Amino acid sequence: MHRVLVLGGYGFFGSRICTALARNPGVHLLIAGRDMTKATALAYQLGRSAAHAKVLDATDPQLAHALRKLSVGTLIHTAGPFQDQNYSVAQACIQAGCNYLDLADGREFVKGIVKLDAAARAANVSVVSGVSTVPAITSAVVDRYAGEYSKLDAIRIGLTSGALVPGLATVRAVFSYCGQPFTVLEKGERVTVRGWVDALRYEFPKPVGARLLSRCDVPDLDLLPQRYAGVKTVSFHAGFASDTGHRVVEKLARLVRDGKLESAVPFARALNTVGRWVAPLLSSSGAMFVRLEGLDEDGKPQAMTWRLLAHDNHGPTIPCAPSIALANKIAAGSSPPAGAMPCLGLLTVEEILEPLQGLSIREFPA
Repeated sequence: MHRVLVLGGYGFFGSRICTALARNPGVHLLIAGRDMTKATALAYQLGRSAAHAKVLDATDPQLAHALRKLSVGTLIHTAGPFQDQNYSVAQACIQAGCNYLDLADGREFVKGIVKLDAAARAANVSVVSGVSTVPAITSAVVDRYAGEYSKLDAIRIGLTSGALVPGLATVRAVFSYCGQPFTVLEKGERVTVRGWVDALRYEFPKPVGARLLSRCDVPDLDLLPQRYAGVKTVSFHAGFASDTGHRVVEKLARLVRDGKLESAVPFARALNTVGRWVAPLLSSSGAMFVRLEGLDEDGKPQAMTWRLLAHDNHGPTIPCAPSIALANKIAAGSSPPAGAMPCLGLLTVEEILEPLQGLSIREFPA
């Protein structure tokens, strides 16, 4: 059996990953974090034969020793936010000789994972960052359809959440770039935009309907132009189930932009709490889209849009699907190449969607 340790395994995303991996008879699951009570509770819920609880701290300088002692084959790091983290957990995995996957969406963090490539190759392990919605799912969708274009000009991505509010770490990650400047590729030029200050309304299929979306700073803004030569525009927008909540975040972003606030992060905890209070009043549906624009094989203009809709508050499992799929592949003996890399070209759309079967999630192919 392949030993998979989920760091932060009882958290918002970690618990969903553990629940899925516990069903794989080829996986020996370790639920890890700083809170033994929470880890043990989830282990009992999943069945002691399927999972075991362990106390581990991501900041422990002896983490590599602990991983070796536990004979971990693959570690899945879910304990964000990753925007301000270093690579100590990934380095501990390299030292311990185990694979590393994370759910990071921090632009610099995911891009910078290649710094560990030589060390990961020397240790013959795979170190993969961004094994989540971005860039794993988004790039898999583009890979599926890119061959239908003689010239791919634009990649536009958007997502909207349902009522369930993610953990505080995820909210802090989002708030970290509210009102902050970052660059995007627009019509072949690098231009500076601000996070969450330019709301647009996008019409998703029913029952999601129209939702507000704003610009977000994600790894795709750099990685997709590198992967798909000739692309002139790459954009990423996201939003919430509540228009009111979206406008509040947009207001904070404008205050940061105008120099009246240094950062929106101090407001993350309060708004996270309010979000949990009002969740029962909001839609349980969320969605995402990837739109490709360019020229078809005959040189004629072509645009297509792939969509994924989630209902019954099943949307939060979507960001978990790539790490579940990749861990299952590794457990089955099909590991990614040794080295350190963003999660590009390692999973197909079909492989990512497989862990979502049985949930209220529906794909609308382009």
